[in-house]
Amino acid sequence: MECRRFEITLVSASDLEDVRKLFKMKVHARVSVGSNPNTEKRTPTDKHGEINPAWNFSMKFTISESMIHYPNDMLVIKLYCKRKLGDRYIGEMHMLMKELYEYSYANGGSAIMTCPVHKGSAQSQGILWFSYRFGEKVTIDKLVLAESVAGWSMC
Repeated sequence: MECRRFEITLVSASDLEDVRKLFKMKVHARVSVGSNPNTEKRTPTDKHGEINPAWNFSMKFTISESMIHYPNDMLVIKLYCKRKLGDRYIGEMHMLMKELYEYSYANGGSAIMTCPVHKGSAQSQGILWFSYRFGEKVTIDKLVLAESVAGWSMC
């Protein structure tokens, strides 16, 4: 199975909608790649920036080569405000993995992006800055991949 390493660094966001009128906003991001919800990873919560959070936090994913050739797999970044009664949704950004790869391919496999944060079909609710990088294509044996994902090994 052909795979690539995909590394994304969430740098910061600015001018987000203030979803907490009484207390400080404490913002974190949840990042997922493709249609599998089990790939979701989360940044630490920024407790000081409020509507202008900064994380500078890197995440690594292993993606199949097919994700960058077919226009149906997306990078999804959702922003949430941490609360005791459950996190409050701020907005999100979607981008096709194929578009990310094509844009970065011209720049040597990495790029820095700024994207608007949307809430439903509403107008932009702020800007999100992130950088990303695609690694070289590698071939992984399906058994090795299953062992690393499932955490088991054969005797």
